[in-house]
Amino acid sequence: MNDQQVDEKYCFIVEWYDQHAAFIRRYQLFYYVRDGTIEMFDIKNHRSFLKKTKVDSVGLSDLYIGSTVNILSRQLNFVDYGDDYTRSRLSHKKERTLGVIKPDAFSKMGQVLDEVYKNGFMITQMKMCKLTRDEAFEFYQEHQGKPFLDNLLNFVTSGPVVAFELMGESCVSNWRQLLGPTDSSAARKEYPRSIRAMFGKDTTENACHGSDSIASGVRELEFFFPSKGLGRQNTAKFTDCTCCIIKPHAVQAGNAGKIISKIMEAGFEISALQMFHMEKANAEEFYEVYKGVVQEYSSMVTELTSGPCIALEIRAQDAPKAFREMVGPSDPEIARHLRPRTLRAQFGVDKIRNAVHCTDLPEDGLLEVEYFFKVLDHC
Repeated sequence: MNDQQVDEKYCFIVEWYDQHAAFIRRYQLFYYVRDGTIEMFDIKNHRSFLKKTKVDSVGLSDLYIGSTVNILSRQLNFVDYGDDYTRSRLSHKKERTLGVIKPDAFSKMGQVLDEVYKNGFMITQMKMCKLTRDEAFEFYQEHQGKPFLDNLLNFVTSGPVVAFELMGESCVSNWRQLLGPTDSSAARKEYPRSIRAMFGKDTTENACHGSDSIASGVRELEFFFPSKGLGRQNTAKFTDCTCCIIKPHAVQAGNAGKIISKIMEAGFEISALQMFHMEKANAEEFYEVYKGVVQEYSSMVTELTSGPCIALEIRAQDAPKAFREMVGPSDPEIARHLRPRTLRAQFGVDKIRNAVHCTDLPEDGLLEVEYFFKVLDHC
């Protein structure tokens, strides 16, 4: 650690919604690199709110614009940098770009996402969509007039795509390097470990898309994840379905791709997928059936709001029962002893951080899917 890092301090503006006062409170949050402590200052009342405190669940990688963390049972949303020094030091490390899994690699999306996580990228937004031809034409507007455009539009609208926002240092160039050459055949010769080499077919059906510049990334991210108004329509079907949530700890551990692969390999259809950053009120509402029934209720809410989660619509015959069998007992330790091939046995840590939520009661399958893909997706 160099001398600069010893004294380095970053500042952010964070917001907390005070339910009792029905008021959004703003704070300066300071993060000290040397010891990982956090300090907070109440902007409106001009006074200290939190003295330097170590928060084990929060590290530097969690601190970026758009992030959500839990500190002292308060859910804090990072809305801006607090000073020019923090902006200049961190903004390039938090560069953003767009990735899209194309229809030809849809069946391999778990493996593609696993490559993304294994290569150190952070996914901050994600959504499965089915583009109309007009939407695809808008997205590929720079190719207007080129001879391959019609073919490209037919292909990209032939099935669902999974769009995601990637964040990291030199993210645009690093993502394009991981993708490999546009021609999948060339990728196999020159970069055999690239995504297009492993999952692509040719120049058009080449597994994934990546923005070619920071400016393109900004435009393309706005297309899929607009800062105002509704984004692209989700792909939920709301029939023969059940709900799965990949919990924040499993997402942060880089296990989301592996979990998705296991689900698809078991023969389940993933018909909708979206990343959510859950507000505390929404998590409490979603878990309301457990309130007063299980003693872990409060801890369950805290976990679900501790970072991004990924909600899935799972479809199969008798989906709630069949998927619950695959998920396994709620306690991963019990699951590892009795049913070691279940998701919680393989990816769970404890009863709270047990990798995934699944619908318990068959009659609640559709209701839980609707909560995410009808209610929260249109908030």
